[in-house]
Amino acid sequence: MRSWPALKGERPQAPAPLDGEVFDSHCHLDLMVGVREASDGDAIALAAQAAGADVARVLAESRAVGVTRLVNVGYDLPSSEWAAEAAARYDGVYAGVAIHPNGSGAATPEALGRIEELAALPQVRAVGETGLDYFREWASHEDQHASFRAHIEIAKRTGKALVIHDRDAHDDVLRVLAEAGAPDVVVFHSFSGDAEMAKKCVDAGYFMSFSGPVTYKNAGYLREAAEIAPKELILVETDAPYLPPTPHRGKPNAPYLIPLTLRCLAEVKNMSENDLCAAVNANGERVFGRW
Repeated sequence: MRSWPALKGERPQAPAPLDGEVFDSHCHLDLMVGVREASDGDAIALAAQAAGADVARVLAESRAVGVTRLVNVGYDLPSSEWAAEAAARYDGVYAGVAIHPNGSGAATPEALGRIEELAALPQVRAVGETGLDYFREWASHEDQHASFRAHIEIAKRTGKALVIHDRDAHDDVLRVLAEAGAPDVVVFHSFSGDAEMAKKCVDAGYFMSFSGPVTYKNAGYLREAAEIAPKELILVETDAPYLPPTPHRGKPNAPYLIPLTLRCLAEVKNMSENDLCAAVNANGERVFGRW
């Protein structure tokens, strides 16, 4: 894994504010502000923490460009606990709670029981990110599938949206959802499929949340997927501090960079910026409930 010594304190310039208001459907505030210390191998999170942001600054910078709400997503039990606490403390911040597929070996009955307790809280609007990751293979397929199915059931019992991490596992993710019975609301976080995958999501009524890679020159397949996705099933996210949009690849991402991704999507969809903001906001309330 590369290190980023040149990035200490360096943060991308804010884009021009949006014509309308929108929200970030998926970010990791704890990693941006250093509440959870990044590992030596997590270069981008280390760089984000070196920039010295805090939650108040993240929110102020986001609101200055029209990003008025954030869904802060957990990936293990400590980050999920913190996400729920932060959502209770800060206006405009909501939470998702789960154990990431890469850590699914830790998805014990006790841990999953606590995730379900957190998911029942009113400020927690999603169960996720959960799913399957065949790229890193940090957990066995058996553990990943068992954890994924358990999170699906938690989402159904609590009535919360299911937010899916799907990396190199499209067919199996769709198969597990079909076999287990998908919750009422399913979101593919940082959608990474092609046009064919987008068609399958449209047929199933699954939401697709697009992040910075849709802006990358070599990601034409993502723009083709976004073109197919109806506006009623589109969300926009950062996955901050990861996946910054063009022209900031290699730098720490943050919610204030959402306008760059949204403008790319608006161009792909042949929509005005304001109309896409309105569509994303309406979808947000369908997915996460009334703000």
